Amino acid sequence: MGNKMEGRVALRSASIARAYFAIQAVAGAGWWVAVFSSEDVRRATLGSWDHRLFAGPDLLLFVGASALTAAYGNRVFAVVVAVWTTLVTVALTVQGLVGQEAGWGVVAMAVATLGTLAATASLWLGGLPSHWFFVGPFAFRVAGEGSGAKHLRRSLAQLVVFWTAFFIVIPMVLVAVERRLQVTAPVLDHRGVGTIGVVVLLAASVVGLWSCVTMALQGEGTPLPAETARNLVVTGPYRHVRNPMAVAGALQTIAVGLILGSWVVAAIAVAGSVAWNAIIRPEEEADLAARFGEQYDRYRTHVRCWVPASTWRDPAS
Repeated sequence: MGNKMEGRVALRSASIARAYFAIQAVAGAGWWVAVFSSEDVRRATLGSWDHRLFAGPDLLLFVGASALTAAYGNRVFAVVVAVWTTLVTVALTVQGLVGQEAGWGVVAMAVATLGTLAATASLWLGGLPSHWFFVGPFAFRVAGEGSGAKHLRRSLAQLVVFWTAFFIVIPMVLVAVERRLQVTAPVLDHRGVGTIGVVVLLAASVVGLWSCVTMALQGEGTPLPAETARNLVVTGPYRHVRNPMAVAGALQTIAVGLILGSWVVAAIAVAGSVAWNAIIRPEEEADLAARFGEQYDRYRTHVRCWVPASTWRDPAS
């Protein structure tokens, strides 16, 4: 039964990957038509690169190899696309940052590279290797016994580190790159946008802090998988949504993007949420289901992951 399920998952992943390569082949061909038709497109996406010299290799190794991968599901062609796309992205990024040109080309190629790598991994491995994330310091380990104060201290320390990294350091780097590449969105410079960002950031931070405290005191653990909660947490914000910290984190990052006037930060927040939902969430929920069984199944049935619901109470508690 398990092998059949794994086979169906692998087949579905391969179908999605091939569909991606098909879309990429069409998009790549369309982009080249635009490059040869418009000086503005050439300047915005290639900068000072000679498009006539670059066209042949890219049509063969990006457009052509993507089309062949889509048609035949050949994993070798997928690797060719992945290697070529990664090399072009690195070279174009260096050029863009040094010469302050081809900014939109850098953005497009970065997206293409991530999509290609994910699709290639799906073809080779039968799906995205989500389990690779949960190794070493991120492997699932139940927190050791300790007082609520101990768990709270550790949880708050983790929160400070993550908030500093994801809401200050990384966004500032992204904003610097966005401005260097000249791919800013002037509409976000309006003062009202920043005000909305501040309001959302404060509200989401309250939810994030509330979730962290609840996880520490009620769950007897921390938000990290390496010190995961000893008890299933269904109180506080967890009565309304299954992972309020993920919801709060996504809103916080989007809010930071609005405050900084950065569409890149906001877009990465959305993309990160989608990635978390597809890659991280299944592994976390499988761990919870294995440890808490029917209690977690009841909870998952009645409480949604992203959209808050009315207050829920476990009838068996």
